[in-house]
Amino acid sequence: MATKKEDAVETTAAATKAPAKSPTATAATKPAAKKAPAKAAAKKPATTTKTVAAKTETVAKTAPAKKAPVKAAVAKKPAKNVAPKATVKKAVEIDKDVVLFEQLFKDSPEIKYPQLGEVISGTIIKVEKKNILVNVNNQFTGLVINKEIGNSADLELLEAGQPIDVMVLGDSVERGLLILSLKRANQIKNLSNLSKYNENSEVITVKPTEANKGGLLVDIDGLKGFIPVSQLTPLHYPRVEGADAEKILEHLNGLVGLDFQVRVINVDERGKKIIFSEKAAIEESRGKALKSLKEGDIVEGVVSGILSYGLFVTFEGLEGLVHVSEIDWGHVNDPSKFAKVGMKVKVKVIGLDSDKISLSIKRLKDNPWDLLAKEIKLGDTVKAPISRIAQFGAFMDLTGGIQGLIHLSEISHGVVKDIKSHLSVGEEVEAKVINFDPKKKRIGLSLKALQEAPKVEVTKAAKNDEVDAIEVDVEKVEAKKTPAKKPATKKTEAKTEEK
Repeated sequence: MATKKEDAVETTAAATKAPAKSPTATAATKPAAKKAPAKAAAKKPATTTKTVAAKTETVAKTAPAKKAPVKAAVAKKPAKNVAPKATVKKAVEIDKDVVLFEQLFKDSPEIKYPQLGEVISGTIIKVEKKNILVNVNNQFTGLVINKEIGNSADLELLEAGQPIDVMVLGDSVERGLLILSLKRANQIKNLSNLSKYNENSEVITVKPTEANKGGLLVDIDGLKGFIPVSQLTPLHYPRVEGADAEKILEHLNGLVGLDFQVRVINVDERGKKIIFSEKAAIEESRGKALKSLKEGDIVEGVVSGILSYGLFVTFEGLEGLVHVSEIDWGHVNDPSKFAKVGMKVKVKVIGLDSDKISLSIKRLKDNPWDLLAKEIKLGDTVKAPISRIAQFGAFMDLTGGIQGLIHLSEISHGVVKDIKSHLSVGEEVEAKVINFDPKKKRIGLSLKALQEAPKVEVTKAAKNDEVDAIEVDVEKVEAKKTPAKKPATKKTEAKTEEK
């Protein structure tokens, strides 16, 4: 009996402990938990075997029914535990990202928003449609529009990755971009450089963008410079007949867009007055060339100007004049027929007077008068075309450009009122040499000397008229030879009376 009691007690204790594992089971068996004092009651000796057996049976019957929810709860626990593990894993990963972000934020440079008017450095991201995208310190993106690029930057040479200095003009909230200017940043840089060039007398290259009657205008990213006409070298100086203002402007407009080697001779702090000089850029070389130049030198130069009185030729920074009489051995009526501006010519130095240089082209050729003297002599007949006609006669184009004159009186035996009725330019004629002096460079020709003189019949009346005319002339001559007697004065008469 005692054994059965003990078994019953153990069974009761096991049945009582089992529900405690699950919160659900515990909630379902709360009334049974109130029977916990039964343990204390078990200490009482007044417990019968029947009572214990009945309790045991009751527990045995009720325990299996209550274990079903416990099993279901136990089966569901693994499914509920999967979600917390994934969540924990994600939480760990998030914690790592947060730590990494905090470290990157700590190590990253301080974000400084560019100020208006500030010049900053950046890196070109892209160049397209005449606009430039700029990366500013890996924090901002800026835009340089076409009109803010300037004329000193060549878009074809700009490419992604190149460093660039720009000025901040503002920002575009809509685009999320900084508005930048390459031109204005270059203005500050160029103004500083121009001041240095002025101090050091450096030679730089500029390109005129406009011209006016006073000179050439230079635009360097918005900085306005000027090259006065007086500061141009002889090669570019406007040699214009009569100083015609319109022709001067036309000449200067032809220089726009060319490269000029100049020196800065004036620049102010604000860049409002920048003066360039082309003459100053060649001052040293010009001085050396002038010092070494001497009469008789033969140099090659470029025709820099053509006027009615001669050709201007530039060489080694110097300029000389080929007078119209030194262009050719023959007659030169129009110098522009012998040369064009920009044409290369060889000249001989025939005179030096301070800065004035006299040149000659014809003296590089043999003297045609010497050659002509070997070919013809007085009394010879020559054949050549008529080159020009003047009021006093016609000219024949002889060897070496020598112009032989047929005087009006030598064209015909008759009276010549209009030369063009007897001769025309280009007509080839024969003439007789009636005067020839190679040293004085004179040659006289005659057409009528090759023509037979017409026979003239003289009538008796004409002869009498000629005799009368001769007698009158003789009387006039004798009258001139016989001095007229002076009338007696009062003093003379008084002296005669005294005698």
